[in-house]
Amino acid sequence: MTELPIAAASNNPVSVSFEFFPPKTDKMQEALWDCVKRLEPLSPRFVSVTYGAGGTTRERTHDTVVRIARETSLKPAAHLTCVGHSRGEVDDIARRYWDEGIRHIVALRGDMPDGQPYAAHPQGYAYAVDLVKGLKRIADFEVSVAAYPEKHPDAPSAGFDLDNLKRKVDAGASRAVSQYFFEPAVFLDFQERAARAGISVPVVPGILPVTNFAQVQKFSAACGASVPAWMARLFEGLDDDPETRRLVAATVAAEQCRILAAEGVEQFHFYTLNRADLAYAISHILGVRPRG
Repeated sequence: MTELPIAAASNNPVSVSFEFFPPKTDKMQEALWDCVKRLEPLSPRFVSVTYGAGGTTRERTHDTVVRIARETSLKPAAHLTCVGHSRGEVDDIARRYWDEGIRHIVALRGDMPDGQPYAAHPQGYAYAVDLVKGLKRIADFEVSVAAYPEKHPDAPSAGFDLDNLKRKVDAGASRAVSQYFFEPAVFLDFQERAARAGISVPVVPGILPVTNFAQVQKFSAACGASVPAWMARLFEGLDDDPETRRLVAATVAAEQCRILAAEGVEQFHFYTLNRADLAYAISHILGVRPRG
């Protein structure tokens, strides 16, 4: 039997990072912390904590990031957006992070609350490229930015969107993390186009293990990520069977990562939805194991 090419096709080991969202309740806080502690032994490159639409989770994001920094061995990255804040307010938030020892920011334009069309704050950073420049003026932050293999829904064209990513990198971003996608070819094509555009920083694929297919379909329609027909067929008839859904989700995401790793991809970013089980299992398949 021929062994499947799970690990990346290079001498470098695969590395992973994980994304969490700040909890809204005490029960969700407990679930988040269980997830953090479960994934900590995998020694991820970093873990990030999201920021709600319109900056609605600002304090919870800050508290979660600081707790991770203080109580674990992990290196947390805080999401920070342009929406809803003046430049002075954003700069103050960034300085608070720096004073707490947080050296990594994920700089995003952000979304308006309740699905409203984007409108820049009149005294704020208009777009992510402006935020990257502002952060680099404040301190020598490591800055990650977002990339969109299938184009940001507000971008007039894929070329415009790629040019915007180049501007963010030229402003000082050291990494781009992609929106999730489901067809490996979509990411590999984007990676190639980014390289041709002169983007030399790592472009890391964002991986979303799907446990609630109906929810992902709805969200994907809003964020511009396509959901292939074959995926709908895989989840068909499983609405009331969560255990099988998890098995299917793990299989789909693991195969997606296996194909990307065989093509030389060495970094993966998992959108955990504050659940450790699938991210841990797929990391294990990629060869990322607890040290010791």
